[in-house]
Parts: sequence; structure tokens; C-alpha cells
Amino acid sequence: MTKNSPLALLPLGLFLALFIGSGLYYQAAGVEFAFYEISAPVAILPAIVLALMLEKGRLNARIETFIAGVGDHTIITMALIYLLAGAFASVAKAVGGVDATVNFGLSIIPPELVLPGLFVISAFIATSMGTSMGTIAAIAPIAVGVADATDLSLLLAVGTVVGGAMFGDNLSIISDTTIAATRTQGCEMKDKFRLNFKIALPAALLTLVWLFFQGSSAQVEVPGEYELIRVLPYLAVLALALSGLNVMLVLFVGILLAGGVGLFATEGYSVAQWSKDIYAGYTGMQEILILSLLIGGLGALMKSQGGLVWLSGMIDKLSRQSDDPKKHRRSGEFSISAAVALTNVCTANNTVAIIISGGLAKDIAGRYGVDPRRSASLMDIFSCVVQGMLPYGAQVLLAGSIAKLSPLEIIGNIHYCWVLGLVALVSIVAGYPQPKKALNG
Repeated sequence: MTKNSPLALLPLGLFLALFIGSGLYYQAAGVEFAFYEISAPVAILPAIVLALMLEKGRLNARIETFIAGVGDHTIITMALIYLLAGAFASVAKAVGGVDATVNFGLSIIPPELVLPGLFVISAFIATSMGTSMGTIAAIAPIAVGVADATDLSLLLAVGTVVGGAMFGDNLSIISDTTIAATRTQGCEMKDKFRLNFKIALPAALLTLVWLFFQGSSAQVEVPGEYELIRVLPYLAVLALALSGLNVMLVLFVGILLAGGVGLFATEGYSVAQWSKDIYAGYTGMQEILILSLLIGGLGALMKSQGGLVWLSGMIDKLSRQSDDPKKHRRSGEFSISAAVALTNVCTANNTVAIIISGGLAKDIAGRYGVDPRRSASLMDIFSCVVQGMLPYGAQVLLAGSIAKLSPLEIIGNIHYCWVLGLVALVSIVAGYPQPKKALNG
């Protein structure tokens, strides 16, 4: 039987205090790159030690629990994506692919539409691909190049890409968050999509208007010359992503194509240099890879100690305060949203958060008369909102690694996630949208 203890969440609090607290301290002291003075993979070590101390049983058994979390299927999948994304970005840049793609894009897109264009492209790819990680890996380097070639803020450009990626991750029918939300709540993906879209679309339109005004006065340098062959790897990656091919295979093909462009179209580029560029991409992802593995282990320890069970229990207890649950559907929707959001904060993984809190959400939905389609929609929305705001979440870490930016600085510029959260809260208060037809059974 899983234990029930709020103390199990202390390690997460310690990690955040060390990581965020040290960054704020050095920033106040005027230190450059303040949030890199004490890196996240180091700041998490005391938290892991505390979690191991709190765990009951033999030391070897505690360590096995930690290792099982490190080796979780989702964590290892993300780690492989990190490596391939880093390799593709490194090789594509070395052979001139990033510069060529940026110049190509700036030559056909009006300056005032650069930011909205980045958002729409990212959103379209992520919706088709079903993954925000693969989208960020493909588009973030282009956003960096666009910021370098214009007077647009690098933080805003990268935040725009992450926001577009989270839009697609939330809506895509093949996204793992969609699959998890609909399975745990017992509804069809198409029904959840319809409700989801009525909330996500207004949020996306508001974000596009904001981005238009933010970039309307952008000054773009005269685009340099470019060879279309150097744009080919990116075009191929986008096309393959839209076809629904596995993200790891997409990135691997991108590495091969970028290397081929280097070997056949770049003077002096050799197989040895290609190998060095791939390895340079690997090393560039070292910090995020290590942190993701350690967070997986820490999350497993917190779950084993009953931290997530305690959190779910507290939300469940609060949701039972109403004397007449059937008349208070709004309270149920708030409880469902809070359950998945707080679980996501603890796990730093939106899919895992949905799976863990899915049973509780379904129970709350039943007691409060919340339609399963509405419940699934809210779970997916709030898990994606929180995931886009976590400085230790995979998407923000990946974008930060590519752009060499602090994750804490990026999250303030992921405007879509903030707007989506606000629109979703308004949706709960207003009680709209609701399914028109009740599910049978």
C-alpha cells in the first residue's frame, strides 16, 4: 500500500529553493549568467540525498527505487531526443543550414509577421507531430538565428516557439497527453479535441495579436544570400514531422541530410568533422540530459513515499466540502484542474501527471457531474500550461540549452501558456464550453 506523507514533497521544495534561490541571489549581486553559477544538476543533489533519507527500508532498496525512476521509459525517450536534437542542431549550423534557413525565411515573411509566423509554424508542426519536444528541437535554432538577424528579443523569439509547440502538444490527436487524458476519463479523442479547441483557439488568437504588436516595429537586416540546398535538411525535417514519422527517426534523418550537405556542398567538410559536430551536439545537451535523469529518480522517490498520494488526497478532501455536489460543477472543474497542475509541478512531466491524477479526476468528475470530455480537456490544458511554465520542465530546458538562455528567463516569455491558463480559468467560471450531448452510460 502506498504511504501518504506531505514530507515526501520536501525534496522538491529544497531543489527549487537551491536552484531558483541561488539564481536570484547572484542576479541581485549583478553576476553575469546568474542562474548558471549553481547549475540545476548540482542543485538537485541535496534534494536527492534528502529524498533517500526520507525513504524507508534498506539503502539498496531506496537506491533501486531512484534508479527505476531514472530509467523510466519516458525519461529515457526524452534523453535520446535531447541527444539527437543537439546533434542535428550542431551539424545543421556547421554546414550553414541555420543561416540559410533564416535568410530564406526573412526574404519571404514580412518583418511584422516574423513572431506570429514562428508561433504558427511551431503550432502546426507540433499538432501534426504530436510532440512539443521534437518541434522545439527543430524550430528553436531558427528562432535564435532570426533574433540574431533582427532586433527582436531572443527570449521572446524562443518563448514564441515553445508556446506554439505547447499549443500543438495540447491539441494533437496523436499527442501522448491527449491519449492519456482521454483514456483515463473514458472519452473519445475527437470529442475532447472539440472542447479543447474552443479554449485553445481564443488563447492562440490573443497570443498572435500580442506577438504582432511586439514585432510590428522589428527592424530586419537585408537578408543575406542563401543556397536552397542548405535549407533542405530543415525542410525535410518539417515534412517528415508532418507525415507523423517518429520524432527520433525524423531527427536522425535530419542529421544524415545535414551531414550530406556538408560533405557534398561545403568545401573542406569531412566525415571526421561531421563526427565532431555530432559529438559537440551531444555535449551541448549534457546539462539538460543529466537533470532530466535525476528529476526522474527524484520523482520516483517522492511517489514511493506517498507525496503525490497526499497531494491528491488533499485536493479530494477539499472537493468534498460542498453539501450538494451536483450543483457545484464549477468546484469540480477547479479541483480537477488543480489536481493535474500540482501533480505536474511535482513530476515535471505532463503525461505522467495526467496518468497519476487521472483516477482522482474521474472520481471528482463523477461526483460533481462534470462530463468526461470536459474533464479530459481540462486535464490536458492545465498539464500543458504548467509544463510550459516550469523552469525544470523538459521543453523549457531544451529551449534554454539550444538558445543558451536561463530557463527562468524563458518562462516569462512563453506568453501562450500564460494566456491559455487565463482563458481556461475564465472558461471554468463561465461554464463554457460544455458538451452538447451527454455520453451514454
